Amino acid sequence: QLQFVESGGGLVQPGGSLRLSCVTSTFSLEYYTVGWYRRDPGKEPEGVSCMSGNGASTYYEGSVQGRFTISRDDAKNTIYLQMNSLKPEDTGVYYCAATRRVTDVQDMCRAAGFRWGPGTQVTVSA
Repeated sequence: QLQFVESGGGLVQPGGSLRLSCVTSTFSLEYYTVGWYRRDPGKEPEGVSCMSGNGASTYYEGSVQGRFTISRDDAKNTIYLQMNSLKPEDTGVYYCAATRRVTDVQDMCRAAGFRWGPGTQVTVSA
């Protein structure tokens, strides 16, 4: 498993946008299935959006469909999450993960047991 450092979070008003980034210096991201996860207080992180190793397939959790976009730059070992039209319920700590053990993007967003990085806090509030 790769370890990441996430960034880009902050405090934003409802309707605003943020772009999260996570970068790994451990190994090349090439061919890894990747995902973004959100941890709500008192809960384990849950998948928000995931992308296949070749970038051809993506999955979005229902509440973020049409508002969030996942992308990757393997040359920079970086995964991005563009978050638009943010809502208070998007608030949480966001983490990323990658693995070659899972190839289906929906399975990736349901997977658990990753070694989480520090995460980045997103707070959506007026």
